[in-house]
Amino acid sequence: MTEPADHPLIQAVKPLVDAMGAEILPPAHALPDDVVLAWEGEDVVAVRLPQLSDSLDHILAAMERRHGMPLASLDRKAKQSAVRTLEARGAFSVRHGVETVASALGVSRFTVYNYLNRENTAKDD
Repeated sequence: MTEPADHPLIQAVKPLVDAMGAEILPPAHALPDDVVLAWEGEDVVAVRLPQLSDSLDHILAAMERRHGMPLASLDRKAKQSAVRTLEARGAFSVRHGVETVASALGVSRFTVYNYLNRENTAKDD
């Protein structure tokens, strides 16, 4: 029998679970809100999804890794692009999302709102 961590289903979903900041657990440890995945009728793994606020922190950390520097070190154009990406990913639907993003970018909340408004104005034109 395949070891649990080596199961093909776990290997297939691990990159997605890691990208979301989720957690892989044995099915027996699943809570009602966890997602249990089965393979050929047998429960193989449970996935515990992160809280939305944890997801935002995970997204910001991934963006920093992608840019190879703290987001606060980006130039204005790159920060505007980051705000567009974060808006598309729902960052501003999280409580205190604007404040969290502003802090990560090293700008004020007002600046983040300006970036958002500039993007929305451009879409309307």
